[in-house]
Formats: sequence, C-alpha cells, structure tokens
Amino acid sequence: MSAAVASVTAPAPKKLEKKPVKFSNLLLGAGLNLFEVTTLGQPLEVIKTTIAANRSDSFGSALRRIWNRGGIFGFYQGLIPWAWIEGSTKGAVLLFVASEAEYHARAAGASDFGAGITGGIIGGVAQAYATMGFCTCMKTVEITKHKMSASGQKAPGTWATFMDIYRREGIRGINKGVNAVAIRQMTNWGSRFGLSRLAEQGIRRATGKEEGQKLAAWEKILASALGGGLSAWNQPIEVIRVEMQSKKEDPNRPKKMTVGNTFRYIYQSNGVKGLYRGVTPRIGLGIWQTVCMVAFGDMAKTYVEKLTGEAVTAKH
Repeated sequence: MSAAVASVTAPAPKKLEKKPVKFSNLLLGAGLNLFEVTTLGQPLEVIKTTIAANRSDSFGSALRRIWNRGGIFGFYQGLIPWAWIEGSTKGAVLLFVASEAEYHARAAGASDFGAGITGGIIGGVAQAYATMGFCTCMKTVEITKHKMSASGQKAPGTWATFMDIYRREGIRGINKGVNAVAIRQMTNWGSRFGLSRLAEQGIRRATGKEEGQKLAAWEKILASALGGGLSAWNQPIEVIRVEMQSKKEDPNRPKKMTVGNTFRYIYQSNGVKGLYRGVTPRIGLGIWQTVCMVAFGDMAKTYVEKLTGEAVTAKH
C-alpha cells in the first residue's frame, strides 16, 4: 500500500525563473508610450485636463476652449517636450519595475491576478516619483497658463515657465502634486493590469483556451480595453492632481495645497459631480493607454526581439 502511495507523486510545480534586465524591455516601454501619446493620447489628455481644471465647462465648451487656443495644435499642447519626455521614460520604468515586482509576487505565491495588481501598483509609484511628477505638472501649467493670456497677461514660453517655477519653488515646485500622481498611478496600473488579467482568464474560460495558450489579437485588445476603461473609477484623485498643479488664481483655494485640503476645496465648490469632471475622456484615454501597453505590447515584443536580437522578458 505504501509503495503504491509512494509511486503516485504530484507533478512538480513550474519553476519561476529570474529574468535578466534587458535593453529590449526598456526600448519596448519607451516606444509604446511615445506611440500612444503622439496619436490619441495627448488630445485626450488635453481634453481631460481642460474639463478637470474648468469644472463648469460642458464637454462642448471645453472642446471650443481648446480649439480657440490654437486650432488642431491646441489638442497637442504640452506634447513637446513634456509629454515626449514623460512618454519616453515612464513606459520603460513601468515595464521594468512592474515585471520585476510581478515576478517576486508570483515567487511569493501570489496568483496571476494578485501578481498583476502588485506589479501595476509598484510600477505606477515608480513612474510617479521617477519621471511623471514634473512632466504632469508642466503639462498642466502649459494648459492653465493660457488663462493668463485671456486676462491680458503675456504667457511666458515653456522653458521660461519651467525656470521661473524652479527659481521660485525649487524641486518641490516643479514636482507639485507628485503625491497625487503617485496615488493615481498606483491605482491606475494596479487596476489596469489586474483587471486585464482577470478579463483574460474570463476569455480563456469562454473560449476553452488553456493557461499559456495564446489569445487572438482581438481577445487581447478586448481584455485590455476592459481593464483600461474600468480603471477610471479613481477620477477624483485625477481632478485633485489637476487642481494642485493648475496655475489658476482663486482666493478660495488653499494657500498650501495637499491632497486632503484640495479634495475638500473641490467638494465644497462643485460637489461630488466636480470630482468626476473629465471622466469621459479619461475612460477613452485609459482604454487607449492600456491597449497600447498590454495588447500592442505583447504584439510588439516580437518585433523588438527581431530588432535587438534578444528576447523581451517584460510581462506587460
């Protein structure tokens, strides 16, 4: 009996391997984000920020406001250099850090869903403090400083604005709202990666595909779009971020803005509805970003591997 029991052995668990850091991972992340922001990303970002900063505007009036700033180019305001700097660095940071964090989470026994959320959260925080703080701040300044022009003041150029903020407020000034960015990013990518992986599992069950079996292109895009769209639940922190970084003058605004007192200011001024201003373009942006990073990312790995001659090890 004991011999029979001994002969029935459980299959050995699949061994997780530590992947080395490769240039191909970083190239993939930077390339995907530059593509995303230069196509639909920046117009959606400008619309979202304009509505969040001007919470009494309707969607139509926000579009007219942007168009009046410079026609079609108004929708690409802040693209050069800030969105390109952000895009060329944040994708690399996200793919590298999230891939490493997900590996360690799975090694610790986490499920694919839990490891995906862990990787997204840690990758999002790394994005915020490494590169996104000053870039999002300067993009918001680029949009809100046009209110100065409308009131008769001459709006300074991009680099003049950057240096003026740096001289007056130092590193803290050009990273204003970075804590709100960190909260947004960790909840953003935690939601996107986790929900996208959960959607993938549902698609596998519905189509009868086993774990490890490749999904079709439309199935990857569907899973990514669901993850990106549903991740817009955290819009209040995005509105708080925009308000903290905005250059508009309002005597009712707190002099020293924190995440907490900015939340109270927006709620007292515009109610719950004000905390969700800009959510529609945010959903569109979330879907597009996630499609680029998760769905197109999986497809682009093949091309990057051919270009660099080395295997891409990033998970997302």
